Order: sequence, then C-alpha cells, then structure tokens
Amino acid sequence: MDEVILLDGGMGQELIHRSKFKPHPMWSAKILLEEPDLVEQIHYEYILAGAKVITLNNYSCTPERLERDGSPEMFENLQKKAIEVARRARDRAMNSPEIKIAGCLPPLYASYKPSEAPNLEECIRSYERIAEVQVEDVDILICETMSSVKELIAAGQVASKSGKTTWVSGSVSDQDGSLLRSGENLSDGVRELSKLNIDAVLLNCAFPESITVGLKLLEALNLPFGAYPNRFKSIDKLDVGGTVDVLEAREDLDEETFAAIASDWVKNGAKIVGGCCEIGPKYINTLCNVLQGNGYKIVSEIK
Repeated sequence: MDEVILLDGGMGQELIHRSKFKPHPMWSAKILLEEPDLVEQIHYEYILAGAKVITLNNYSCTPERLERDGSPEMFENLQKKAIEVARRARDRAMNSPEIKIAGCLPPLYASYKPSEAPNLEECIRSYERIAEVQVEDVDILICETMSSVKELIAAGQVASKSGKTTWVSGSVSDQDGSLLRSGENLSDGVRELSKLNIDAVLLNCAFPESITVGLKLLEALNLPFGAYPNRFKSIDKLDVGGTVDVLEAREDLDEETFAAIASDWVKNGAKIVGGCCEIGPKYINTLCNVLQGNGYKIVSEIK
C-alpha cells in the first residue's frame, strides 16, 4: 500500500473565524497567551480530521516581527507556549504516538514580501535563534512560505544542520507557478536546495493551480515532495504588518475540489499534502477520506 503524509491545514484563518478578539499585527501570537485553549482545539480538530503532522502556531513569533510590533521580550515565551499547546492537543488524541509536531521557520518580516527580508547573514542568525528554541521539542522543522531564493537558502541551511527532519517549502506566484513570489525562477531555488541536506521539498500558501505547475519542477531534486495550498482569492491587499482578515476566501474551491486536486498531486508522486490559509479541518478530513478511498495509507513519516 502506498503511503502519504497528511498535514494539518491553516491556523491563522481558523483563529480569525473563531476568536473573540479583533485581529491586529501581534494577534495570532498573543492568542497563545489569551486563548490557548482555542489554539489547542484547532490543532486537535486537525488530528481528528486525519492529519498526522501539526505545525506550531509560531508563524508570527519571529524576532523581527516582535521587534516591529513592540514586543521583542515575548519571543521565547511565545515559542515555548506554542510548543506546550501543540503537545496538549497531541496528548488528547487516541493515536498520539503517531502524531508528529513540526516547528516552523517562517518569513521573518512578512509573508509574500521577500524584499523586506534582511541580508542572508542576518536571516541565518534569526533562523538559528528560532530553531534553537524549538529543536528539542519538535519532530520536524518546516521552512515555510519562503518567497525568494535567499529565504530558501537561509532557512534551509539552518534547519538542515539542526539534526531534525527538514522540509523546505517555497511559495510561488499565483500567476506563474514556475516563479517564486520574488519573481525568481523556482528552478534556481531548487538548484540551491539540492546543495543542502534536506528531507523533503514542498510548495505552500499559493493557488493550487500554480502549485500544480511548480510541483513538476520539484521532481528534479529526487526527494519526497508535496504541497499545501491556500484558498485566498488574492494576496495583493496584504501589507507588511497587516492582518490577513483583509483577504477573501475563494468560493470556487470547496472541500471536494481541493481534495481532488491534492489527490491528483499524490497520484503524480507527491508524498506530503495538506492545507494552508483558509483550508480548515473539514477540508483535511475530506482529503483524508479521498486518499484512503483511493487505497493510500496515511502516515506521519515516509520510511
């Protein structure tokens, strides 16, 4: 029986839909302190939906974002809280030994805005700081939503030296899946990743249609590959320091359509699939059912 790793879906948009607080730049991080039970519940719902990997809710807890928004002293506390909450969700699950917790190395300043990232050396130092506080408590390090070759190199280099399973995920243009959001060729990023000791390469937080194009370029690495798309109509309205509540969800990408696209990726060789922003637990559960119905075994690691 062929095996496939099923990831969770998006956290931030689920929090927006459910939280009693109004979004602000530090909102998804502070929810770890203000509504930790809500974060735990969403993690748990993804596990119930069939996900075997859940990712820490630490996406906005980078040193750069915390400095920009006036809370640099919260860095370590927020990282540790994200770990604690994810562990609680995993421990609630009947199949808890099967569930892997993934740490996250995200864009340092803003999603989809690679021009805002510091130089390569500064990126590496920040990613080392993030990885250091996570590495002992996670099973996987995911470098996600990397929108430029520089981001891919910096985060991938740090994660690949951590001793943990390392996945590096790029974010491609919604207009052309052969390009990173920086405008650079995805193939150039793939070439740089081939120099690193990583375990899988993915694409995330982009239109599934663009990801389908980009996935064909990932095969050149001869590594496990996969994807987890978003369900946004457009990311153009999101500014640096802004909140994703300004973005709209697509109405033409329902659970069944998402599952059909992702299962086609699996048929064409993808080993890791899941969802990103606006892909909630119902989407993951539908994908889980489709994959199992097609004879795949859902696992947390490819042996």
